[in-house]
Amino acid sequence: MARTPSRIAFTFAVAVAAGAGPCVPTAAAGKAGKVSCPLVFGHGGYPTGPDATAKDQVRQANNPSAVDDMKSWGADGVEADVQLTRDGTKAVMWHNVTTNGLDGAKAKITELWWAKGPSRLGARRITRGPYKGERVHTLRAWLAHVESTGLIALLEIKPQTKGVLASTAHGAQAWKDISGPIRERQGRQRILVYSTDPWIQGELARRHPTLLKGSAARWADSAAWDEPAPRWTANASRWESVLAQSPPSVMTNYTRDYRRWLNGKCT
Repeated sequence: MARTPSRIAFTFAVAVAAGAGPCVPTAAAGKAGKVSCPLVFGHGGYPTGPDATAKDQVRQANNPSAVDDMKSWGADGVEADVQLTRDGTKAVMWHNVTTNGLDGAKAKITELWWAKGPSRLGARRITRGPYKGERVHTLRAWLAHVESTGLIALLEIKPQTKGVLASTAHGAQAWKDISGPIRERQGRQRILVYSTDPWIQGELARRHPTLLKGSAARWADSAAWDEPAPRWTANASRWESVLAQSPPSVMTNYTRDYRRWLNGKCT
């Protein structure tokens, strides 16, 4: 599928001196009766139901192997999850509240140190799913790898970080470890940020106003993700209706299938 700047407008400000960062994407007008092709953000998928943690196959793009897979499947960007270790000392890429899916004794991420102690998070490895054996990565290391692939980094600051980010004792350090790696790279790397927690979202708007996700990466799927994953065809009707609205970008759990489905439907 041809993807040229005239067909998809996605511009980023790079005026480092002004502290500017990437803006949200803007759709171009469709031609010959077809809509413009959206940018595709890959999402890992998390199972539904009360036994979700037991079924979780750790498919999130929080490690380099998962990022590389998203790239090979045709993603333009990846959505990944930022957590904080004990006292906000390290921003890390992980989706669960606990170490569920990692080796070692189960513990909350916010109770573990990154680099010290027998239960340190930096030494943990994934125990199941397609990325078994991969380790947890810091935000800074993850961003560096995503930059090397040319993908857009979409960061969700998880709600569980609020307790540390809002604390008098550790909030300043915690925000430094999240915002520092972002500010270091935003002049040369395409980064967007958001949170489902209203307070964190408000802080992101204050600290990183030019990087907010906004309406970018609209959710495309309708099928509730589970393990084993439902067939992509369960999303077909929703995909059609979303594409008809010519969104500049979408997010999906079915990156490879969505890219194949999109072929020939847009310009």
